[in-house]
Amino acid sequence: MSAQIVFLFDVDNTLLDNDHIALDLKNHLEREVGHERQERYWALFEELRARVGYADYLGALQLYRDNYPRDPHLLTVSHFFVEYPFANRLFPGSLDAVEHAKKFGKPVILSDGDVVFQPLKVWRSGLHEAFEGHVLIYIHKETELDDVERRYPADHYVLIDDKIRILTAVKRIFGRRVTTVFPRQGHYALDKNLVESCPAPDMTIERIGDLPGIDFAAILKA
Repeated sequence: MSAQIVFLFDVDNTLLDNDHIALDLKNHLEREVGHERQERYWALFEELRARVGYADYLGALQLYRDNYPRDPHLLTVSHFFVEYPFANRLFPGSLDAVEHAKKFGKPVILSDGDVVFQPLKVWRSGLHEAFEGHVLIYIHKETELDDVERRYPADHYVLIDDKIRILTAVKRIFGRRVTTVFPRQGHYALDKNLVESCPAPDMTIERIGDLPGIDFAAILKA
């Protein structure tokens, strides 16, 4: 049976301040392996992201290991990933936004990423519990909407995502069946040229903590 409305929440820079996490990692690498090797890690990270289409921090770490197989500081970087306090990086109001969505329908995480680090972030941040286990993580989520519909059929969807290209892609496919909400958080959302290159989303909010101010009952009525 279809839910009347399903809320599809992105994770990185929508609910979780991933830019802050990346900065913490950069500072950790600077201390542990030095500036030159820190920059080498990020070069490998960008090369890998261009190839696979998503951020793969652990994959980049494995590539770094291939470059520096005898670096004794490698294990401290691994420990950084495993022990990082992700719950401390939730944006203010993130969990309130999820609770607000529950008043109108079913909230579901719709994310993309690798098969280890991304689920770890969702679990350790407390988002897995907040979403009651309703978590979808794909390689390219915008190409998996048929699977999203199969798992979570609905009369209407609300997509909350900081990436304007994702909002545009899903709107192109779902049309009037989706309401796109654009929280202006993170470096993608604040890239003026990137934002202006795409059609305007249905709604724009300055931060995820503003979501509880939206009356989604009115959207359903419309």
